[in-house]
Amino acid sequence: MAKQENQKSVIKVRTNYVSTIISISLVLFMLGVLGIILLNAKKISDHVKENIGFSLYLKEGLSENDISRLQRVLEAKEYTNRIEYINKEEAAEIMKKELGEDFVEFLDFNPLSGSVDLFLNAAYAEEGSAKLIETELKRLPAIKMVDYQMDLIAAVNKNVKKIGLVLLGFSILLLIVVIALINNTIRLAIYSKRFLIKTMQLVGATGGFIRRPFVARGVLNGFISGVIAIVLLSGVMYSIKSNLPEFFELQNFNVYGILFGLVVLLGILISWVSTSLAVRKFLRMQSGDLY
Repeated sequence: MAKQENQKSVIKVRTNYVSTIISISLVLFMLGVLGIILLNAKKISDHVKENIGFSLYLKEGLSENDISRLQRVLEAKEYTNRIEYINKEEAAEIMKKELGEDFVEFLDFNPLSGSVDLFLNAAYAEEGSAKLIETELKRLPAIKMVDYQMDLIAAVNKNVKKIGLVLLGFSILLLIVVIALINNTIRLAIYSKRFLIKTMQLVGATGGFIRRPFVARGVLNGFISGVIAIVLLSGVMYSIKSNLPEFFELQNFNVYGILFGLVVLLGILISWVSTSLAVRKFLRMQSGDLY
């Protein structure tokens, strides 16, 4: 009978440990996901901005040398991220797909002109810079017309700032929630051992002696939880890389190593502090308050 009771007690303790580890792992995982988003917020913003640019419509009668010279001039500009040349035939094919019919055959000639799509570096995707660049491009002799979406540039910059503020606020809120959840989870786990803590205290064990094994176990749980969270985060990153390979093209993976280290450190630190405080609370309780 005593053996069965001991087995039940061991199972209950292990269940508490497992549930604590799972709970901490999940909240650390959520915090890690937010960390990945924050680390990439600027790069995502730059990626969006670098897909904004100018459509430069070329004058008729330009030779291949004229076009090549124009491309070299544009590529040398500090605001240029990349350029794409579209000749008359390619422009006609694009228009044909958009309209769903062959307008060249209907008109019996191609009214479109060649064009160059110039995509800006992120630092220049601002309203003020775009206006100055437009003025400069209009002076180039090979260019007939300059077109760009000023409203799109303004909207992108406005939304990027809003999203940044929202992410910052959500980060602070989530960190508070994470600390509270981990703290409550550990307190519940320690609560089941309050009688053991009081018994050890009554037989003369010091507070430090009683806290030591609980804190050691809490630190171990925090470490294991951090490792599990890292495995889950790695799965998320692998999934993103598989579906959006360009997302990680220019990433510095050392930064993610630091993020993973912080996740483990946070799990250990919060578990250590929460366990210490929880044990101290029960050490200060009177025997009658334990029930």
